[in-house]
Amino acid sequence: MKVLVVGGGGREHALLWKAAQSPLVERLYAAPGNAGMEALAELVPWGGDVEALADWALAEGIDLTLVGPEAPLVEGIADAFLERGLLVFGPTQKAAMIEGSKAFAKGLMERYGIPTARHRVFREPLEALEYLEEVGVPVVVKDSGLAAGKGVTVAFDLHQAKQAVANILNRAEGGEVVIEEYLEGEEATVLALTDGETILPLLPSQDHKRLLDGDQGPMTGGMGAVAPYPMDGATLRRVEEEILKPLIAGLRAEGVVYRGVVYAGLMLTREGPKVLEFNARFGDPEAQALLPLLESDLVELALRVAEGRLGGVELSWKPGAAACVVLAAPGYPESPRKGIPLQVPEPPEGVLVFHAGTRREGGVLVSAGGRVLNVVGLGQDLREALERAYAYIPRVGFPGAVYRRDIGFRALKGSRA
Repeated sequence: MKVLVVGGGGREHALLWKAAQSPLVERLYAAPGNAGMEALAELVPWGGDVEALADWALAEGIDLTLVGPEAPLVEGIADAFLERGLLVFGPTQKAAMIEGSKAFAKGLMERYGIPTARHRVFREPLEALEYLEEVGVPVVVKDSGLAAGKGVTVAFDLHQAKQAVANILNRAEGGEVVIEEYLEGEEATVLALTDGETILPLLPSQDHKRLLDGDQGPMTGGMGAVAPYPMDGATLRRVEEEILKPLIAGLRAEGVVYRGVVYAGLMLTREGPKVLEFNARFGDPEAQALLPLLESDLVELALRVAEGRLGGVELSWKPGAAACVVLAAPGYPESPRKGIPLQVPEPPEGVLVFHAGTRREGGVLVSAGGRVLNVVGLGQDLREALERAYAYIPRVGFPGAVYRRDIGFRALKGSRA
């Protein structure tokens, strides 16, 4: 099979790395890819036009396409491929609206009784500001559209909440804001493969959104992740029965067949798991921690999802744990420095390196984005996985690299490890 991976970040490098292990694969392509992916695949120059990429895939005879990022899904890349008779792992534009519009996702949860925070949606700044005065703080303010993981403000004072609303609604092109109650508990992620009927949850994981240790600093696209997160079986069953199944069945009832991976970002509250957000793709960096633990053939799974044949499949996992630590450029997330020369030595056994924002300039590896490298440690348990990742990081030549030293601290506490 000829397999194409769409995207150029750490998640896509992990997808490509896992796909390369499949005996079904004859040739791999990545569009646009990054410097770390060129050893595994032919890189396809791509500026983001989904119709153009679909035309290329048809001409090239691509058998299966795995879509990594959310933006092309929300733009309708799956629809463009399906219209040409091409198999694609990733939801259609309508299905991807669970991520493309938080207001849409909230409405869906309301209609099908999926547990989530109480909320209101606003387009008019004055109405939103009046509502903030009424409900007070703490409160959560979210940009309804795509914001690369950075459109959420957890406000503990009214001025901060009002500023977040103004930033979203006072844009020239307009905007939509979701204001919701602040939930208390532990955050976790459950991803699941689905062909629109069968749902296969992956191992629970936990992302670390804030830039700095102790969950301080600005929100980012994610500074690290661990898997498996120590979630008890009863909670995981509730996630499947109360959240994932009603979501997929609800979409189907509204004429939308969801095929791909669904991401449930959860708050584990005293009342049980509640949805913070749905995403229409693998998490980044959760995928980098999960995929190395997946024993099953990713390409075979993706093919079954795309063809609606997921029924009867059981996932197989390797024992142990994985921890991903993101190395970001100085200045991230506001204004990351690009063009920093990088030295990435061969990692030892038990460590993987997935490239994110990297490119080659005259044969030299340099930084080309905010999140630059992902160092993944594997171990018999989470503590060993973290030790391996953190032991390797000082060997990486990356002047000014920003990374957290406490990835996994909550999971370690929860697992009593």
